[in-house]
Amino acid sequence: MTSTAPKVDAGGRKAHPDHLGHVVFITAAAAMGGFLFGYDSSVINGAVEGIRGKYDIGSAALAQVVAIALIGCAIGAATAGRVADRIGRIRVMQIAAVLFTISAVGSALPFALWDLAMWRVIGGFAIGMASVIGPAYIAEVAPAAYRGRLGSFQQAAIVIGIAISQLINWGILQAADGDQRGTIMGLEAWQVMLGVMVVPAVLYGLLSLAIPESPRYLISADRIDDAKRVLRDVEGRDNDLDLRIAEIRDHMRSEHKSSFKDLLGGRFGFLPIIWIGIGLSVFQQLVGINVIFYYSATLWQSVGIDPSSSFFYSFTTSIINIIGTVIAMVFVDRIGRRPLALIGSAGMAVSLGLVAWAFSHKTGSGSDITLPNAEGTVALIGAHAFVLFFALSWGVVVWVFLGEMFPNRLRAAALGVAASAQWIANWAITASFPSLADWNLSATYVIYTAFAALSIPFVLKFVPETKGKTLEEMG
Repeated sequence: MTSTAPKVDAGGRKAHPDHLGHVVFITAAAAMGGFLFGYDSSVINGAVEGIRGKYDIGSAALAQVVAIALIGCAIGAATAGRVADRIGRIRVMQIAAVLFTISAVGSALPFALWDLAMWRVIGGFAIGMASVIGPAYIAEVAPAAYRGRLGSFQQAAIVIGIAISQLINWGILQAADGDQRGTIMGLEAWQVMLGVMVVPAVLYGLLSLAIPESPRYLISADRIDDAKRVLRDVEGRDNDLDLRIAEIRDHMRSEHKSSFKDLLGGRFGFLPIIWIGIGLSVFQQLVGINVIFYYSATLWQSVGIDPSSSFFYSFTTSIINIIGTVIAMVFVDRIGRRPLALIGSAGMAVSLGLVAWAFSHKTGSGSDITLPNAEGTVALIGAHAFVLFFALSWGVVVWVFLGEMFPNRLRAAALGVAASAQWIANWAITASFPSLADWNLSATYVIYTAFAALSIPFVLKFVPETKGKTLEEMG
């Protein structure tokens, strides 16, 4: 027999499940930014070879076109929080939706390589803004009793966006008879791939018009009646709204606004805990995960797999990514963050090692390259296993660690530094892969294998377990 008693939130107040449907809609609408984050980040995967052929460029120039969006990501992420405090969370979502739309149209209709790169940077601004504003808004509107589950919508939306982009790319390629430069609707297939993002971008903008502003922002802007209305809708309150407003206002006043100076100390510039956060962020990228999401179609074609199959394998790895993320969400609070990270590191090291071994057997040159059947099978299994182990561990636990491990007085500034380190490492891997692959694909994967292996002693020696500890216990 199930209980019908209402749940109780973290403050001891009754939560109201009858309002949960409304909150889920609000959360899902905000998480559309995460969907676009994943979609825009990985849609370039299907266009890489088309861009190379259209503009007749080498690997180094191609890498810059792919990686340049990450510069926009870093700037968008760094500025979104401050802009949101000035003009509101919803306005930032709407700005991001407009930027996503402009980027999609411009990328589909570029005049030359330079303006394609510019549209990519604009898309990066939107990605960076969406990566910050979605989780912040969801945390501010979600009732405490449901905050953890609702907060996971953002990560789920990101991995679904990655998968959908690969599925659509594959469908467009089929319509173009397997040719990335084949003609569809008067455009080359790769242009259509980049332009389709207009649809979810416009939907994101429309959904942002249908959801309320964050009560936290409304209180800061002294729009108390509007804040009460939102709290009544999302928390189901008909009384003690003045008390709730006072509680939020007092909490905002007592918050310590951390700055970069607060992070300095010790012999190596930053406090030790900051270096640990930077290490987690950097290792997450140096294992080469974004090579799979940015270049997997090119990767498989470089070892002799036909374009149609290579696009299909990009989609299947995205599905594996979703499965792994769900596994992480189920187990991160059960077995702990450190054990999950160690399992993932070991699995990634073995998987990447197998891929490196398989690629060492490729034969031929130029466009006539093949992998023997056995080695080709090992490469495919190894790549899918790598994505699975990453998704069920480092893909999720790094963000959990970063949200929990820093002392309250340092958290905001420390997260900013760690996130910046992650974008920089992402850029380094993304910009270097085409040239490294031209040099020696197998050796490139040996490098990624080494970083996966090195992450094991790093976690064992330096990373504290945060499971079951309150944020206050972290310092």
